[in-house]
Amino acid sequence: MDDEVVFKQSAFSHGVTEADILKAIEEYLYDGPMDDDVNKRLLLGFDGKRNLLEIMYNIINENRINVFHAMPVRKPLMVLLNR
Repeated sequence: MDDEVVFKQSAFSHGVTEADILKAIEEYLYDGPMDDDVNKRLLLGFDGKRNLLEIMYNIINENRINVFHAMPVRKPLMVLLNR
């Protein structure tokens, strides 16, 4: 993903760093819309330590995204990797 990434403070509330979020965006395994809102997206990707993260973001425009949530992936979301 070559988009500019901006962050809401809430993206860091689970202790995930900006560097780990950016790495996960680079090395994602899944990126798709969330069911309740077409502008909200869910991305699953690896951070620099190869931990799988879940990242939620909004598309601001064609070159910019806003990350508002990041944390270690929750088990129920793992099913998305089989799609």
